[in-house]
Amino acid sequence: MRRRYVGPRDITEVWGIVKAYQTRVGAGPFPTELEDATGEELRQRGGEFGTTTGRPRRCGWLDLVALRYAARINTLTALAITKLDVLTGFDRIKVATRYRGRDEAVFENFPYHQSVLHHATGEYEELPGWTEDIGEARTRSDLPQAAQEYLDFIAERTGVPIAVVGVGPGREQVVWMQDRAALAAAA
Repeated sequence: MRRRYVGPRDITEVWGIVKAYQTRVGAGPFPTELEDATGEELRQRGGEFGTTTGRPRRCGWLDLVALRYAARINTLTALAITKLDVLTGFDRIKVATRYRGRDEAVFENFPYHQSVLHHATGEYEELPGWTEDIGEARTRSDLPQAAQEYLDFIAERTGVPIAVVGVGPGREQVVWMQDRAALAAAA
């Protein structure tokens, strides 16, 4: 058997996979955590419970500060957004675009030390929500205008194009946002 080695120059695409909202398992900082009815609604709609323990996951709005950081350090060329369907039915959707720390310091970029993150809270921009069922969407144009605007907001604010979006739990419930040639050209 002949082995094929892959070096760093052989990798031309690096995709990041992220939910349309934020979750966390266990203790630790979570600037966008919703400890209210909205957080519980996200948890229930998204089935955010540990598969082994059944323990509820912590839920919150999407954290673009952390996502921009992840995109930068991993040199992401595309994003795959999962669970967009979970946001269906919210009148307004919030997205954290910066943090406010202790002493009212504002952080547009991910904090330099975790101790800062422990005292940070998300500052949000609100986007319109949508009520249409998106489970049958297979193209960008099948998505409600507000869902398209939400995805455009994420791509614009992270500087990373969105390649694919999950609109339900089924394997076939995906929307390819761009064709592969367009993604390769953008990389």
